[in-house]
Amino acid sequence: MSASSLVAESLWKTIESTLTVTEDQLSILHFLFGKNFERATRIVDQRGVKRISGEPSGRSIFQVVAESQRKEEYFCFPEQYCACYSFFYDIVNRGEQLCCKHQLAARLAAALGTCVNVRVSDEQLALLLVKL
Repeated sequence: MSASSLVAESLWKTIESTLTVTEDQLSILHFLFGKNFERATRIVDQRGVKRISGEPSGRSIFQVVAESQRKEEYFCFPEQYCACYSFFYDIVNRGEQLCCKHQLAARLAAALGTCVNVRVSDEQLALLLVKL
């Protein structure tokens, strides 16, 4: 894990424990993630992050609204995967970013407790995951 990833992980844990984010933390996250973090904060401010949780398992996936005018929605696991083009191009293919704006938005909304929570059956969640 890179030094940037370790710093980010430490920040996420602190934000999760307090359910707040300070100006200093915002500055560090902006330094680490740049324009992707700015875009992620706009998505969170517009309540564009849903956490879809299966019951009874408690497993979950995030659905994040894109900033584009088409308002596409992308499924993601904040620490591992996003279905957006940027994830494959900038992160997987070119290795230029640590994560995409959708992953950051999901991580920030989860840390602050501002996700729109949607509960579905485990079967319904499995059907969503099959589409990935």
